Amino acid sequence: MPTAGGSAGAVENLLPLALSRPHDAIASARTVLAGDPAAVEASIAHQAWGIGLRQLGDVTTAVRQLRTALRLAEQSGRSEREADVLATLGATLGRAGRSREGLARLDRAVELSRGALTGRVLLRRADVLLVLGRHREALDDLRAAITRLRRSGDQVWEARSRNYRGFIQLALGGTRRADADFAVAEKLYAATGQEFEYAEARQNRGLVAYSRGDLPGALRYLDEAGRRFAAVGVAWPDLAIDRCGVLLAAGLGAEALAEMDQATAAGAGTATKRGELLFAAATAALAAGDAAGARERAERARRLFSAQHREWWSVRSSMVVLEARYESGERGERLLRRVSAVARRLDGLGASEASAAHLLAGRLALDAGRLRAADRELELAGRHSKDAPPIARSAAWLGKALRAEARAEVRSMLSACARGLDALDEHRLTMGATELRALATGQGAELAELALRDALRRDDPRRLLVWGERWRATALGVPPVRPSDDEQLVTELAALRDVVRRSDASPDPSLERERRRLEKAVRERALRAVGGAVGVLGGGVRRLDVDELVEELGETVLVELIEVGGVLHAVVVRDGRISRHEVGPLATAALEVERSRFTLRRLAHGGARGAAYRGPSLEVLGSRLGRAILGSAQELLGDRAVVVVPPGRLQALPWGLVPALVDRAVNVVPSAATWLRARRLRPPSDRRVVLVLGPGLSAGRAEVLRLAEQYPDATVLADGDATAEKVLRELDGAWIAHIAAHGTFRSDSPLFSSLRLDDGPLTVYDFERLRRAPYRMVLSSCDSGLAKPVGADELLGLSSSLIPLGAAGILASVVPVNDPATAPLMLGVHANLRDGQSLATAFATARQEARGDPVADAAARSFVALGA
Repeated sequence: MPTAGGSAGAVENLLPLALSRPHDAIASARTVLAGDPAAVEASIAHQAWGIGLRQLGDVTTAVRQLRTALRLAEQSGRSEREADVLATLGATLGRAGRSREGLARLDRAVELSRGALTGRVLLRRADVLLVLGRHREALDDLRAAITRLRRSGDQVWEARSRNYRGFIQLALGGTRRADADFAVAEKLYAATGQEFEYAEARQNRGLVAYSRGDLPGALRYLDEAGRRFAAVGVAWPDLAIDRCGVLLAAGLGAEALAEMDQATAAGAGTATKRGELLFAAATAALAAGDAAGARERAERARRLFSAQHREWWSVRSSMVVLEARYESGERGERLLRRVSAVARRLDGLGASEASAAHLLAGRLALDAGRLRAADRELELAGRHSKDAPPIARSAAWLGKALRAEARAEVRSMLSACARGLDALDEHRLTMGATELRALATGQGAELAELALRDALRRDDPRRLLVWGERWRATALGVPPVRPSDDEQLVTELAALRDVVRRSDASPDPSLERERRRLEKAVRERALRAVGGAVGVLGGGVRRLDVDELVEELGETVLVELIEVGGVLHAVVVRDGRISRHEVGPLATAALEVERSRFTLRRLAHGGARGAAYRGPSLEVLGSRLGRAILGSAQELLGDRAVVVVPPGRLQALPWGLVPALVDRAVNVVPSAATWLRARRLRPPSDRRVVLVLGPGLSAGRAEVLRLAEQYPDATVLADGDATAEKVLRELDGAWIAHIAAHGTFRSDSPLFSSLRLDDGPLTVYDFERLRRAPYRMVLSSCDSGLAKPVGADELLGLSSSLIPLGAAGILASVVPVNDPATAPLMLGVHANLRDGQSLATAFATARQEARGDPVADAAARSFVALGA
């Protein structure tokens, strides 16, 4: 939100300085007052002191200073001095939650003022009206203020008035008009040296970017504003509130909540700002899944806003309370009546939350069987303007889809689902970061679910396959946007590797703090990357063509596992025919996956022959696993090669354990569309082979040396040469790459999952700097095939990051493996690759050779062939 302050003028320009550099202004004011000045000068000094204190969050002391300034102004007998102080005091009282007293002071100031001073007073009255949510009245004051100030040539105050007007235009949906005002204000602030307010103008340009759906652009503006605020020594709570909105739109609810709770605990800002911080924290808690925490914060905010007579904010807080009650499981007529009433009040206030309120009311009415009420509410929820940002349009299409479903208008429902997902495609393609693209899909999960439910009702497996693919692994369809020549990113990644390497050698709390700082810097830089296919669906999103898929499969069988309402269904494509088979609860399948992974981990570290393991045999575990994840679909596989498409929750599955899959080539892919793209990749004409050995692997050394004998022309990086920059340079565009290194999967931050090289960890952020990943990659390391499910059905991890970069096939493990037992398997895989076998076939053949040795067999079953 903008700020309002004192006039330009006397006593060493203290009043403009109070907003630009409040600490300096307070120090200068003390100096002036120490010299026993006349009443006018003393009034100005106390006013500047009060403004500075207000900017720094000490409103109580600020009000005392301003009352002193007013008393001195009255003593001076100068009405313009009295009017200016009255206006500053009124604005400050309004920010302190004492809006009635503040407006009374401001009304008196308008009466006393003339000319340009009236413009400055009108701006400060608009500030209080804005706090109260009385946007139209505030706009009237600001139009009059800008006219007066422009005529008088008062650039600083014209800039402030435009900044305010832009903020209100933005709240009312006028994005273009707001950006025009902010742009003029920014130029005027720069020309007049108003450092603090220039930072605020940059912050507001970030709000415009956010309103347009440009989240990376919004983050760049807000980060710049944060640096500028810090440079003038101000902790600005509005910045935290605005960042919260952007992070929530990006799907980063937990991160937004942490930032808001930190800002709230810091206690910065006025009484009005404390309510706004609580409101933002409540919305973040709701997005993070903490319904109870959201309700508690929203109720506290509502009480503050009610005491401050801020209806616009109070009603919005009431809506968060109602949403939290719904998320906690409350239903019924009473809640429906409350939500419907709040939705109507939000409509009257012009609040953007009105559509979401009508959507919730529509859901409650459907739950209660009130179809007429549901139809009315969902019709209102489905309204949107043509220039609304993509997220708002997708939410409106969800309302239309739910309404059409309730009216049994299937064609309209499917059209609404498709258009809602198209809007979200537009949204996610504005973002260059893989993480943001993946998280953005979570907002389309319900649209996809509606269409999937319809396919099940029709018992139409082809339609089920098409809609299952529509919103699966979409983030892997477009490479991340991160320029390889981003020098600052390269520098930060190198520093991170060095810190981790030194910390591993000698743990130290200071190194751990530096690691966290560098990881934060790298991640924030990545999140600011702008997408390369904004608004062009044809350039970035290609729908699955089932006929093309059938033709490309040939004799291969595809099994796509699709979860609908917690139940797993297998869609099987074989010889051009598509069939559906209900498997069972997804929770049961997930449990069997974890049991299998636990057993393989024990076998990997159970001695040379697995002597310490006394549990069920791998065959017994595999049979249970097969029934839980494939069900009757296993009977259709015959002796064919198989492509398996699991949902995100089952991505860590050791497919080699399933008896029906153990003796065949199996490719595992996040989507059928991903497999088609991988099949159509052509190997490089330059048949370069790269062999990499990370530190601390005795068995891996023998493995790489043996492979070097088999590939005499290979580039070998080991013994100090396996550094990040050398490895990335050699991997780029290679035919085959083999990396034997310790692997680490970071479930807390999957894009920092890594392979350990001589100079430290090679992370996903490093791999994303490749122009083209190796055509085939063998990752002889623990957990290299793991990924974290996020969004609707997306994956974030080491191997998954290589898919959009051009890797056709990747061999990686989904559990920790026994290094000595892995080496023979790797040698066998490469021997089969040299014989011309595909990666999946080469792996299947080598896996059969491990039979008879429990540890070697467990190691072989711990790997999966990803891609084609």
